[in-house]
Amino acid sequence: MKQYQVVGIGNAVVDVIAQCDDSFLEHMGIEKGIMQLIERERGETLYGAMKERTQAPGGSVGNTIAGLGNLGLTTAFIGRVRDDTLGRFYEAALHGEGTDFPNPPVKAGELPTSRSMIFVTPDGERSMNTYLGISAEVSTEDVSLDVVENTQVLFLEGYLFDKDHGKAAFLKAAQGCHRGGGKAGIALSDPFCVDRHRADFRRLVRDQMDYVIGNQHEWESLYQTDLESALKQAAEECEMVVCTRSGDDVVLIRGEERVSVPVKRVVPVDATGAGDQFAAGFLYGYATGQSLTTAGRMGCAAAAEVIGHYGARPEVDVKAIFAGQGLI
Repeated sequence: MKQYQVVGIGNAVVDVIAQCDDSFLEHMGIEKGIMQLIERERGETLYGAMKERTQAPGGSVGNTIAGLGNLGLTTAFIGRVRDDTLGRFYEAALHGEGTDFPNPPVKAGELPTSRSMIFVTPDGERSMNTYLGISAEVSTEDVSLDVVENTQVLFLEGYLFDKDHGKAAFLKAAQGCHRGGGKAGIALSDPFCVDRHRADFRRLVRDQMDYVIGNQHEWESLYQTDLESALKQAAEECEMVVCTRSGDDVVLIRGEERVSVPVKRVVPVDATGAGDQFAAGFLYGYATGQSLTTAGRMGCAAAAEVIGHYGARPEVDVKAIFAGQGLI
């Protein structure tokens, strides 16, 4: 028995969420519906402009790990926070959710804990303004072999691939996971990140990853071709390939097996975390040995739950939703 069923590595970001209208976005110069990286001063300005804000531990893979904890799996999250107010909040929140956080807050770090100011408009679109701070400094020293060698599934966040020490950390983690007999995978995270590091991403997918999750734009960016050609090439290089498409079926490929899982269209209250919770549902199915179709349906069900309310993490027992849909 492994100590963990799933271990994630990603940016440890505190999400600060507020509702607003389109005129506020225009006034503050915020581009709607995308994630923008911002500098520290800009972050302080936007934080001060938020009214009735709520605060929650975030980060893409951090949200996924929280979703898996909600589903009852044993989990850990490897990330980097500063020993400041937000960093201590993040650590306490993870422990409160039952997720191990093996990296204590850094006392000597110069950069503060990362935070993302998220503005949600009435149509459910979220406009994310992220100051990465210390979370982007994850390196090999943050990756404990005792953790990655003792997990059934490892899940990596593509955003951290933007820096050389992040790439080295991923390689150490994947190799350690494989030494322990586990499966390693990654979320491609962002087509622009893929553009910047295409050759290294291709090498990682081909040589180290057992599964990869990406959306249509990320797969097309990775292989610089149309989606079908990209998925065919990916399936030749990686054991399992997952592709999400906005408003369309989710495609899952493993060897000669290919399935399409329909997505039920709903009007989102807040689209924040949809991809993160899809990953949680899918990884729950993957870690518990479900079929491709069932794992895909679990991902869609988890995503549908999170877009029905504000915030990027589940608010109800998602396992009960699975049971209601006959998935477990």
